[in-house]
Amino acid sequence: MSAPPTPRRAVLVTAASATAALVAGCGDDGGDTPAATASPAPTAPGTPPDPTDSASASAPAAGELARTADIPSGGGKIFKERKVVVTQPQDGEFKAFSAVCTHQGCIVATVEDGTINCACHGSRFRVADGSVARGPATRPLPAEQITVTGDSIRLP
Repeated sequence: MSAPPTPRRAVLVTAASATAALVAGCGDDGGDTPAATASPAPTAPGTPPDPTDSASASAPAAGELARTADIPSGGGKIFKERKVVVTQPQDGEFKAFSAVCTHQGCIVATVEDGTINCACHGSRFRVADGSVARGPATRPLPAEQITVTGDSIRLP
């Protein structure tokens, strides 16, 4: 005697569960972080970082969002995990805006050619003030508060 056929619903549920597990295992970090990073050599407690060590010279300190050198003049950088984009419209002038597009809530994808760009529907916002450069968005990106002290950029 043969086994009864497996109901179609059970097959679909099993396939969906397997697919979800596979996708969850793949993950997506948005490309912001390298797969592996080199760790700086350990130092004794209380020893300041070596200023010639490129990892310690460019890495933001605890509590910092970024270093001023991380933000290109005339452009910007998106911090997806904090949902903020920091721009430098002119040398030494730093601004921050929400990284959530005002059209339909997507996180903006790039900062290029003086605009903050949403890949979902093509909206573009000016790096100087977050205003709409091209729709379909009709409202500017809301400004965010940052503090710039020396070469450190922080969110309050």
